[in-house]
Amino acid sequence: MSVAALRHDWTRDEVAALFALPFNELLHRAHSTHRANHDPNAVQVSTLLSIKTGGCPEDCAYCPQAARYSTGVKAEKLMSVDAVVARAQAAKSAGASRFCMGAAWRSPKDRDVAQVAEIVSAVKALGLETCATLGMLSGSQAQTLKQAGLDFYNHNLDTAPEFYGEIIHTREYQDRLDTLEHVREVGLKTCCGGIVGMGETRAQRAGLLQTLATLPEHPQSVPINQLVQVEGTPLHGTEALDPFEFVRTIAVARILMPASMVRLSAGRQQMDDAVQALCFFAGANSIFYGEKLLTTGNPDVEHDRALFRRLDLHALEVVEEAGTVHADIMETEASGCGQGCGCSAAA
Repeated sequence: MSVAALRHDWTRDEVAALFALPFNELLHRAHSTHRANHDPNAVQVSTLLSIKTGGCPEDCAYCPQAARYSTGVKAEKLMSVDAVVARAQAAKSAGASRFCMGAAWRSPKDRDVAQVAEIVSAVKALGLETCATLGMLSGSQAQTLKQAGLDFYNHNLDTAPEFYGEIIHTREYQDRLDTLEHVREVGLKTCCGGIVGMGETRAQRAGLLQTLATLPEHPQSVPINQLVQVEGTPLHGTEALDPFEFVRTIAVARILMPASMVRLSAGRQQMDDAVQALCFFAGANSIFYGEKLLTTGNPDVEHDRALFRRLDLHALEVVEEAGTVHADIMETEASGCGQGCGCSAAA
């Protein structure tokens, strides 16, 4: 499998034109790109743990962890190292190769980052790849996490620049771009995507993907989340996105960022198996595995295993050698499924 030449100069009009292709033509182009760069029958499988839940001071309109919304999510302290390691060990026993940790902070204090670094080191010692999403980071904080053994940092753009102000008022779009720059500068891999179905237009979905595809480096992991509507958040009651429009978004992301892992992320619980199958065909090659994505539901493990069997999919493990990343198939006792990951704070 050879990776096609990567472009960082996509225009908004070019991305909009991809969205406007006839559905079958778009899927054909996306699947051809996917097949040229990845095993079309392999899906990376992720495990995500909320290590510090709730109490976030931000006002993200989709998020049940925001302290200002009444969603039933209670603020909790950062989990202990031993507690996280126990969950990571369980995930590894179930087939996980990468373990993702999310904490509901706007911007962690240095002492918070030091504690998370200790957790990262302990999880890394289990032989797992590590990913974290903690909010905005300074350059020195990113370096602390890198030295602890962190592999990936998740920080989503959420939506197009021009729609961002409709969803979030407590941080600027540039704040997100700055954190991504800090992460890249210390050599961490980036996990960066967004959320669709928040009331944005197709042109704004194109704007999100165009922004991602014109970053200095394509995110190695691109989570595409479908809004999970939680009662008590401002976006509860938003008109649901057409499932085929979600598939189109996956397909366009695959064409724009051919070498990246495109993660079918939050919202899978609301998708039927046929829509998920279309997403895999369109180029999604990673999912979250387990009953929860931070604070919202996710299809259960047995259902995912059954779906993989029905679609003749197998799982892959991300392996690092001499600074490169390639995919190896990993089997588990139950279903032939392995797990790999990236993170999404939107779930």
